[in-house]
Amino acid sequence: MRFKFFIFIGVVFSLFLALLANLYQLQIRKGYLYAARAESQVRLAGFLEPKRGAIFFTDRHNNKIPVALNKDFPVVFAVPRQVTDVPRVVDFLSNLFSEDKDVISKHFVRSDDPYELIATKVSDSHVEAVREADLAGVFVDSQSFRFYPFSELAAHFLGFVGPSSEDNELRGRYGVESYYDDELRGSSGEIKGAKIVEPVDGSDIAFTIDRDIQAQAEDILSKTIEKTKATGGTVIVEEPFTGKILALANRPTFDPNNYAKSPISYFLNPAVQSIYEPGSVMKVMTMSGAIESGSVAANTTYTDTGSLVVGPDKITNAENAVYGKVTMTEVIEHSINTGAAFAMKAMGSDTFLSFLKKFGLNEKTGISLPGEVSTNLKTLYKNAPELNFVTASFGQGIAVTPISLISAVSAIANDGVLMKPFIRVDEKPTVVRKVISKKTADTVTDMMASAVYKAKIAQVPGYTVAGKTGTAQIPNFSTGGYTKEFIHTFVGFAPASDPKFIILFKVDKPQVGALAGLTVVPAFRELAEFILSYYAIPPDALNNLGTQ
Repeated sequence: MRFKFFIFIGVVFSLFLALLANLYQLQIRKGYLYAARAESQVRLAGFLEPKRGAIFFTDRHNNKIPVALNKDFPVVFAVPRQVTDVPRVVDFLSNLFSEDKDVISKHFVRSDDPYELIATKVSDSHVEAVREADLAGVFVDSQSFRFYPFSELAAHFLGFVGPSSEDNELRGRYGVESYYDDELRGSSGEIKGAKIVEPVDGSDIAFTIDRDIQAQAEDILSKTIEKTKATGGTVIVEEPFTGKILALANRPTFDPNNYAKSPISYFLNPAVQSIYEPGSVMKVMTMSGAIESGSVAANTTYTDTGSLVVGPDKITNAENAVYGKVTMTEVIEHSINTGAAFAMKAMGSDTFLSFLKKFGLNEKTGISLPGEVSTNLKTLYKNAPELNFVTASFGQGIAVTPISLISAVSAIANDGVLMKPFIRVDEKPTVVRKVISKKTADTVTDMMASAVYKAKIAQVPGYTVAGKTGTAQIPNFSTGGYTKEFIHTFVGFAPASDPKFIILFKVDKPQVGALAGLTVVPAFRELAEFILSYYAIPPDALNNLGTQ
């Protein structure tokens, strides 16, 4: 009996020794590793940090598609006070990550340092190399980072999460990641004495961007820029009767997963943060004001001589064309500069300016994206000369953002009602103001549809399409006047009888295709055909099914 007792005691003692050995392994030998990992968690999105909310797009079936979420990636970090051969470690890490040795050496300045992050989002091959090297004090762990599964898709809309030059805090930078950063981030936890206040996770947000339309829009934009050898471009798709944004894209762009590889200039969103002279697209706003004020009608005529003298200056039509006696509808069909000037002069400069303001072209749209700039009508203020109003009537001398321009034309498509553009699924449509009557809106829509029908290029078989081109010279800000470079724009909506969507397509400085009709109009048509099919929108013009 006593023998069994001693055996029992021996077993217990052996287990106790094993436990002590394990505790030594955990607390002594791996203590620095766990301490480093704990510090990593505290410093870098650890247990005190909230989980960032996900971002979703939608599709025609209202499915939620994740486009920004959190994902664990391998990281390499060091515990400097465990490193036994600093020069060897520095050489290894410098060669592995192609980093300057002086940069790597800074991680090992303090010999008692318990934690230094060396590299994030490490590749599998690098992970394997670190593990095979088995260097004392160098470890592989995992850490949560923002991940964008569709890479460049809607990069300007989304923005990214990262540090800034002012701080190392991981926050939303640019796009909705920035605009809704507080909501997406949540609130950090904290340690109050012996009590831990738990973090509050950020909220998920669903946006109105349709992933399929966005992808198609970006593909067509990229192909158009390549084909025309343009320097960049913008495309926006909107529901005119609600203001819901379905797609918003720019080129050049960047990958938010690897944003550091792109120039900072790529991060700005030209759709809301850049202004430009829109050119002849402005003629539909000019005509709307002239018709609404009773100054002209669609069949009002005037005789075009090809030019208009304003003081010492002479205004001409594109390519010095002369059209003779024409109606206001033909002014839109042929995009006649002198005709737009005639309509503006008929209503007067004050009335003209008041309508530009009603269309929202003197203010921000209020879209929930960071850094929106206001349009620029300053050339029409403070006793502006007549020439400024004449050139503004056909879109020169004033500057707009793409988002403000599509919003203004959307008012014509929406029976004369201007809507605030919105991007959140849980946001409600907001009426800004009534700009023109439904009768005037219908009249101008018919004029735009007639222009598309006769030009043929933007026409979609079976549908009425209303639209207007703009081929605008780029100002020379150094010497004054204009350069020989252009920006091409087309804004159009369909079906014209009951608009379901409106598209703005713009390319900057195209080198192939002298007019917008040869660059952005075919791109508009391709995207319009896709959307009409995507939503299965029934034809509204069966008599033109064969139109090409």
